[in-house]
Amino acid sequence: MADESNNTPVFQIQRMYLKDLSLEQPNSPQILLEQTQPQVDINLALAAEPVSEGFYEVSVTATVTTKVGDKTLFLIEAKQAGIFEIRNLPQEQVEGIIGIVCPQMIYPYLRAIVSDVCTRAGFPPVILTEVNFQAMFEAQQAQRNGQDAAIAN
Repeated sequence: MADESNNTPVFQIQRMYLKDLSLEQPNSPQILLEQTQPQVDINLALAAEPVSEGFYEVSVTATVTTKVGDKTLFLIEAKQAGIFEIRNLPQEQVEGIIGIVCPQMIYPYLRAIVSDVCTRAGFPPVILTEVNFQAMFEAQQAQRNGQDAAIAN
């Protein structure tokens, strides 16, 4: 039987899942007759929260808005999530795993879902570009440190 007080570091995926998915085509069918090249706007968001002791839900959300002029052709919002077990690590390492490693594991699934939904909706696939989650995490840390320094002064 495993010793409960074991301090061996643990990091493992418990589950990967599609948490939310939405497709809207508010101006169909008229806008589908347009021959103009659409403008595509993509926004990503990360979220993480503890589920229970040593377990965290991490999610990556992509919002893809495609417009022709000022009218929306289609809007996709997809949220891919995972539950990760992270134990016996220093807090700064846990933050890095949650902010970098977990999103890197989730993102390929999100990319596939967005592409698939576009195709199934009758549009050419939107392929989300690769994301450097480490650079994003470091920029957020630097911004937070800058804000903390400003508050301290």
